[in-house]
Amino acid sequence: MNVSLSVWLLTVAGLCVLIAADFFIGRKPHDVSMREAGIWTAVWVILACLFGVGLILFGGGGPGGEFFAGYITEKSLSVDNLFVFVLIMAKFAVPSQYQQRVLMVGVIVALVLRAVFIAAGAAIISAFSWVFYIFGAFLIWTAWKLIQDARKGGTFDEHEEYEENKLLKAIERRFGVADRYHGTKLWVEENGRRVMTPMLVVMLAIGFTDVLFALDSIPAIYGLTQDPYIVFTANAFALMGLRQLYFLIGGLLKKLVHLSYGLSVILGFIGVKLVLHALHESGVHVPEISIPFSLGFIVLVLAITTATSLWATRRQEQP
Repeated sequence: MNVSLSVWLLTVAGLCVLIAADFFIGRKPHDVSMREAGIWTAVWVILACLFGVGLILFGGGGPGGEFFAGYITEKSLSVDNLFVFVLIMAKFAVPSQYQQRVLMVGVIVALVLRAVFIAAGAAIISAFSWVFYIFGAFLIWTAWKLIQDARKGGTFDEHEEYEENKLLKAIERRFGVADRYHGTKLWVEENGRRVMTPMLVVMLAIGFTDVLFALDSIPAIYGLTQDPYIVFTANAFALMGLRQLYFLIGGLLKKLVHLSYGLSVILGFIGVKLVLHALHESGVHVPEISIPFSLGFIVLVLAITTATSLWATRRQEQP
């Protein structure tokens, strides 16, 4: 797609308005009900679908198909991210009424970081076509690692603990952390010293964690489309509904016992697609996987994964 600067600016402005509206609606700390989470999850999905339809109308079936394939892939990877978010919330004992504020700021940080990764990826791809080999190999390796972790029992465990990384620990030592939450405040005065609150620490934890998630999600979506505009908007819509999705399916995460297998199949598939694309760019006559086939394959894998997960969980719960 040949996207002009004005369209980019309008898109970013529109997304900022949506984020501001979401922040304004949820500005008052409160426990999010299943009804509220369900309504807003549906709103974000509908907005994403409307945007995809708009791409089809103004850009054609190709860009629209790439958007939906990228959106569904990023959304499924985001669900996997929720496993870690649950552990982070438990680690820092975030009060339930403040969890939506933590996730909101975490999503904004994630969007900014993803934009940087997407811009860097676009620059690298335009300069070095062989980078598709690296992206493809990395996704295939990630898929294999997911399978290995799943076979070792790497499913969601609500009693598992989140381990803080060295950078986060260094920041805590440098600035100090208050011994309790102070509402939604990020900094407070304590013993004559300005220190971080646990609220800021958990927001940083989620932001840093998303950097790691971006290492596989950005190459994955570049395996479906090389258009930076589609990559950015698919990521944006997938992330912006993540806060509500957290509250909607939080209790169902432990039931998705086969999710890692499904994601490994999807990442491996996209990795192979990237390698084939790289070979094609190098002048080797190999078949390329079309977007309609990719979209159908991703949806089918997710449907099978969800169905088998619920079936396996039901069998385990039976006496």
